[in-house]
Amino acid sequence: MLRLTHILLAITGMMWVSCENSLSVVQELTREDTLSAVRASDVVYIRSDSGDVYMQLTAPLMLRFTGSELITEFPEGFEAVFFDSIGMPSSRIRAEYGINRETEQLMLAERDVEVENFQTKEVMYTQSLTWNQRLRTIHSRSAVKISSPDRLIFGDSLTASEDFSRRTIFNIRATFEIEDDDSQTE
Repeated sequence: MLRLTHILLAITGMMWVSCENSLSVVQELTREDTLSAVRASDVVYIRSDSGDVYMQLTAPLMLRFTGSELITEFPEGFEAVFFDSIGMPSSRIRAEYGINRETEQLMLAERDVEVENFQTKEVMYTQSLTWNQRLRTIHSRSAVKISSPDRLIFGDSLTASEDFSRRTIFNIRATFEIEDDDSQTE
């Protein structure tokens, strides 16, 4: 009987310890700042000024976190299209991941980031980009590749307007001129 009591006490003690560990994990997972307040699929977000749309963001999944700071995450990527003064698409930013710090109006885009200017047909490729929505600028501290119809440019980093109409490429590593195949056949 004494042996059975010891066994029951040991089992109860193990259960109590395992419940305590599970409880701490549950408390960590249910902290206010780790749970998303909003989860939305197939998101279309439009930003306008005085009735004129100047940006449309689409994403397959959006998670919005509340707490000390408002954060919106796009774990499956996003695409933001910018419009000119007459409502025509002028440029876009696309990435496989994005996180927006709403209070600071900063969005970090990561993994296979592309910025395209539709008028100049230039596309910038990088792995990480910060988009300052308040200043309407983009910055990349990662290596960049810019492709246009007539050349390729490789640089260490970049600062540009969000519509990619003005830019500064830092420490240009290489520039390659691209010849048009049609001119060689004539």
